[in-house]
Amino acid sequence: MTNGQIIDIAKRTVQQQSAAIAGLVPLIENEFANTINAISDCSGRVVVSGIGKSAIVGQKIVATFNSTGTPALFMHTTDAIHGDIGMVQQGDVVIIISKSGDTPEIKVLVPLIKNLGNKLIAMTGNIRSFLALHADIILNTTVAEEACPNNLAPTTSTTAQMVMGDALAICLMELRGFTADEFAKFHPGGMLGKKRYLRVADIYTVNEKPQVNEDAELKEVIIEITKKRLGATVVMDKNNKICGIITDGDLRRMLEKNTELSGLRAKDIMSANPKNLQANDLAVDALDLMRKKNISQLVVKDVEEYAGIIHIHDLIREGII
Repeated sequence: MTNGQIIDIAKRTVQQQSAAIAGLVPLIENEFANTINAISDCSGRVVVSGIGKSAIVGQKIVATFNSTGTPALFMHTTDAIHGDIGMVQQGDVVIIISKSGDTPEIKVLVPLIKNLGNKLIAMTGNIRSFLALHADIILNTTVAEEACPNNLAPTTSTTAQMVMGDALAICLMELRGFTADEFAKFHPGGMLGKKRYLRVADIYTVNEKPQVNEDAELKEVIIEITKKRLGATVVMDKNNKICGIITDGDLRRMLEKNTELSGLRAKDIMSANPKNLQANDLAVDALDLMRKKNISQLVVKDVEEYAGIIHIHDLIREGII
């Protein structure tokens, strides 16, 4: 097989998948809206079940639901008829995913769900199947054909199921007004969550707190910057208030301009009115300010008092960058 043939097959597969997704648009009608209302109104959780590749899709849908504010759990269809159906509680809504809707396991499970009195939603590519005929609501995920050359391996059908699940999740998010802050609460360990909750106060406190007074000699300034290892030191005035900052860059520029170094004081070298932010500000805001001003350090204040310094390396370490 030539490279050109390989590329053609890949492009054809993507085009078939794209067509399958586009084919869902006219299938999303009142039954879809009824599904959203049923899930929104239920007092329990969404229990998603499937078998084979549909089971894998179901697990992804459950993960998306849970991370976007819709309590959900996955129940494998085979395990359900061997005891796991006990996880279905009163008030739960059950979604069963199946392309054919006629597998033996589903034919056993569906009557059990109906006997429990739970609302049953069928996500299926066969609206005349056993599953569809016994469901309260049908989500039609019919596809013309699989991308598989034998029209056998689940490809376009599982893509359609996945996209339908995403559509459900997004509608439920918007219906409930699910916010970015709420999303962060469910993702505290990842970068998305950190961007929403990690604050400057969570970072700068582990750093040293470099400072010199405005009349400090050059040697003292260099020693303080070197000792505290943040590439900078804050300069304090006679009232113990911040009046400037001296960075490694300031020292280099000073050396380029001056041949006579004796008598130089911190106030002669410093950059006045250093960029700063409050300890309670978000770490991502610190990153935005550093990028905007093209700087590597920021002074941290607690109201008006000098609290410390945050360095861009701190943000890299925390995964903000």
